[in-house]
Amino acid sequence: MQPFSIPVQITLQGGRRRQGRTAVSTSGKKRNTDHNDAEPPDLHKTLPSSAGEDRALLLGFAMIGFSVMMFFLLGTTILKPFMLSPQREESNCTIIHTHIMDDWLDYAFTCGVDCSGQGKYPCLQVFVNLTHSGQKAHLHYNEEAVQINSKCFFTPKCHQDRNDLFNSALNIKEFFDHKNGTPFSCFYSPASQSEDVILIKKYDQMVIFHCLFWPSLTLLGGALIVGMVRLTQHLSLLCEKYSTAVRDEMTKMNLKMCLTLHSSEMVEFEFKSQSA
Repeated sequence: MQPFSIPVQITLQGGRRRQGRTAVSTSGKKRNTDHNDAEPPDLHKTLPSSAGEDRALLLGFAMIGFSVMMFFLLGTTILKPFMLSPQREESNCTIIHTHIMDDWLDYAFTCGVDCSGQGKYPCLQVFVNLTHSGQKAHLHYNEEAVQINSKCFFTPKCHQDRNDLFNSALNIKEFFDHKNGTPFSCFYSPASQSEDVILIKKYDQMVIFHCLFWPSLTLLGGALIVGMVRLTQHLSLLCEKYSTAVRDEMTKMNLKMCLTLHSSEMVEFEFKSQSA
């Protein structure tokens, strides 16, 4: 029985040391586990966004706000007059005769914020013949000219010298006189019985398309930027939660393995003690 005393003593000392280390590591892990359990449950619910994500969100919201402003401005200045104006179809017109009225008409001009007043201008009348119907009509420059004065071809927007105004009307009259008998394109309203046709459509289909396309494209781009950033943040949050869960699971498995090894060493020690 004496030869077994030294190995048994060594085994006892080694077991005590291992038991002490295991107890220390277990207590440390337990403290860490308790500390982790004591953390607030919403620690990983929100992740701090980076500077790039903040700039991207700012850009997206700026694009959305700019598109809304574009919709408002273009809607009030172009879309609304287009919807209220009668729909016009293209036809051919031929000049019948042109005439400058002797009496000058009054008009209100606005050249800027501090430039407005009253003035007089010569009224140029242009009479045309619609080719498809043979109807006689007044020719106007665009839709605004019809709304301002249905008798004259155009109304000047800025105040000019009387001679300049008369020379402008005279030049337009000579231009149409040279077209006598030559058909040219014009636009009439089939739903209206008025004898007014226009030379140029201010709001055509292409202008309306651009007024709707570019604000919509800007709005869609801003929404996509904001959506992609939010999706990236959501995926990052899910990845963080998954990595935290895997880390906790690995910690639990390591703790179980340590406890299993400690139990097996204790069983081996008791077996050797009984054998001794």
